[in-house]
Amino acid sequence: MYSLFTDGGSRGNPGNAAIGGFIFDENKKNLDFFGRYIGEATNNVAEYMAVLEGIKLAKKHKIKELGCHLDSELVVKQLNGEYKVKHPDMFNLYEQVLDEKKSFEKIEFIHVKREFNRYADKMVNVILDTIAIK
Repeated sequence: MYSLFTDGGSRGNPGNAAIGGFIFDENKKNLDFFGRYIGEATNNVAEYMAVLEGIKLAKKHKIKELGCHLDSELVVKQLNGEYKVKHPDMFNLYEQVLDEKKSFEKIEFIHVKREFNRYADKMVNVILDTIAIK
C-alpha cells in the first residue's frame, strides 16, 4: 500500500494558508510531492484541501491502495464517519474527498502525531514563512 502524508496550515485561522503532501511507495521511497499557498483559509479547510490534492495526485499515479496520514484528528474522524461535518466550506471539501475516494480499491484515513508527519508539516511552514517574508 502506498502512503500519503498531508498537512494544511493557517497563520491567523483564518489567515494565510498552505498545503503540502508526500506520496511514498511500498518501500518508503518518495514517489511525488506537492506544496502550495492557497490564500486565506482556516486550518481545517487547509487540511481538507491537502487531503484532496494528495488523493488526486495518487490517482494521477494510478495508485489503487492508499493510506492517508494526517495530523488533524478532527478531519480523520470526519472522513471515517465518526464526526459530522457542520461547517459549509469543510462539508463541500468533505464531499469532494468522498467522491474521489471511489477511485480506489482501498483507502484509509489515519491520524498520526505531528512528528510522524514532519515532511508535509515542514513543506507547509516553509511556504508560509516565504509568504511572511514578502
